[in-house]
Amino acid sequence: MKNFEERLKGGHPNSLGNTIEVVDEVLAENELFNELFNCYFSNDEVVRLRTSNAMKRICKAKKSILMPYIDRFLTDIAKIDQASTQWTIAQLFGMLQKDMDDNQIKQARRIMENNLENHNDWIVLNQTMDTLTNWAIKDAELKDWLKPHLQRLREDKRKSVSGSAKKMIEKLEK
Repeated sequence: MKNFEERLKGGHPNSLGNTIEVVDEVLAENELFNELFNCYFSNDEVVRLRTSNAMKRICKAKKSILMPYIDRFLTDIAKIDQASTQWTIAQLFGMLQKDMDDNQIKQARRIMENNLENHNDWIVLNQTMDTLTNWAIKDAELKDWLKPHLQRLREDKRKSVSGSAKKMIEKLEK
């Protein structure tokens, strides 16, 4: 055991801490992934934030490591009420879409639709809009569902959210 949870603790919450070193170790020894994945269940919010950051990095470098965990992201991780977890799963679903079956896609879509309707964190909203918009380009039903939500978010007081919503509307209208 590499004691990833302990190594991901401490320091400024917005810093990476030891995240890069942990990612490098997992990429070198893929069997360590489960230990890192289990850091999502830490009581420490910073550990969960850094675990999410590590997941994105691992997915970009070697997504095959995450593929056996797709169902757990859809169930266990999607239930974690932390913004960094929710924006990360939106990103991961976007990166893993081609590796997901139809049922997994439907489940991911429901999770993201719920986040777009009910979450208020600007990063969750932006990342979720991005993934859903990319999916909606080839899914007319999703496109019809998404448009009113993008219209609503276009009026958001936060420039980042309203700007993203405008871009997504334009992307869907092409």
